[in-house]
Amino acid sequence: MNTLAVLLFAVYLASLLGIGFYAWRRSRRTSEDYFVASRSIGPIVLFLSLAATNFSAFTFFGFAGAAYKFGFAYYGIMAFGTGFMAISFYFIGRKVWSLGKEHGYITPPELIGDRFKSDSLRIVFLAVMVVFTLPYLATQAIGGGIALNQLTEGAVSYELGAVVVTLVILAYVTIGGMRADAYTDVLQGVLMVVTMIAAVGIVSAGLGGFEAANERLATDFPELITRPGGGDFFTPQIWISYMVLWTLCDPMFPQLFARFYAARDEKSIRFSAMLYPVVTCVLFLGPVLIGAWGHLEFDSSEVTNPDNILPMMVDRFAPTWVLAIMLSGAFAALMSTADSQLLVLSSMLTRDVYKKWIRRAASTTEEFIVGKILVAGLALVGLALALTSVETLFETLTKTTFTGLAVLFPTTVAALYWKRATKWGCIASIVSGELFYVGLYYKIIPSEVTGGFLQVVPVVLVAVAALVGVSLLTNRSATLSASQQ
Repeated sequence: MNTLAVLLFAVYLASLLGIGFYAWRRSRRTSEDYFVASRSIGPIVLFLSLAATNFSAFTFFGFAGAAYKFGFAYYGIMAFGTGFMAISFYFIGRKVWSLGKEHGYITPPELIGDRFKSDSLRIVFLAVMVVFTLPYLATQAIGGGIALNQLTEGAVSYELGAVVVTLVILAYVTIGGMRADAYTDVLQGVLMVVTMIAAVGIVSAGLGGFEAANERLATDFPELITRPGGGDFFTPQIWISYMVLWTLCDPMFPQLFARFYAARDEKSIRFSAMLYPVVTCVLFLGPVLIGAWGHLEFDSSEVTNPDNILPMMVDRFAPTWVLAIMLSGAFAALMSTADSQLLVLSSMLTRDVYKKWIRRAASTTEEFIVGKILVAGLALVGLALALTSVETLFETLTKTTFTGLAVLFPTTVAALYWKRATKWGCIASIVSGELFYVGLYYKIIPSEVTGGFLQVVPVVLVAVAALVGVSLLTNRSATLSASQQ
């Protein structure tokens, strides 16, 4: 184990804790400040925070692992699909910010429930966000375990690595709340971009240069540079499906939704939406290149888990202390997502459960204390899930979190833009969409109904149909009842 590498990594972790302490010194002991930084996050910090929060362990390890399996075609669906997501960021984000400032909303379910004056809808919306975010939270601990195990050359086990990462995140989130979350995101966002660019440079140099590496790949593994990719995975239907998935799902991540509340003004959201596609196109290329190039150094028998291919490639061509810096970028990605997920899940359980149903008279100070306790509890739940996971990051997220959260998109858009939508239409949309998804997931509904698309496409179509149909029927029924009185 390289002592210098471990020391560099320790300095990075200490920096995060220092930023958390600085944020604590600037904070006020209220729930609004703890959960949304008193709605004071400016354009540059908001942009870096949105980017860092959305770029997770999946971005570094999952992207590279998927590219090892499927090739360069993965870049197109990730970079362009996520870039298009900026459109929904803007049209959803600015309305959420405006309503949050006007009504004092802190959590996503508060806005949805209040819009339709429905506690039932609020609970349903909350339940879906919590259930489908927990697996995503677990992937951050999974990524941390992988990275720390690689960094210490196996001296620190995957399990212990996951514990260490979870405890550090827990420390600075508990101390500083959203301010610490956003401020650490600035450091982590910059670190992610710099280390990924450096990783591509180091690996390509070790392979004889960028052009030589790609020529070898085209000669030896031509399927990895075509659109269908390895195993002919990326058919036109799959390509379209991922474009739909990222555009509809990502704004529904509660950790991103909450950042719309934290923005200082609408200009901050507009600035973030404009720059977001640029950073995705730059950052996403790195892990995809390295993942595909992995075939030039490691055959499938040597890669037991494709999610390990990025640290394996960097370790092959760089000294251990350089690998430490590279892995710090990966840690930055996973920590900046996990801390945000812990905070927003805590805010929802505090505001939408504890204050709403258990202690209606709870003060903002009491909410602040309860929120910190829940952060600790949720961190342990995420860690427990990580220690029992056997799937790759790519499989975990595409099978669970993304599709489950995308079901909420029609209800959110209806709440913000469609006056004729009703609470019954929204409840029907969410319940029918999730039930249809469960049927597909457990093969109760035959996979042939997807028509070759990912499950998200028919699932969201069912959700939209239920929303529109039930809303029109219940809206008409309410109108008739009023006219009869």
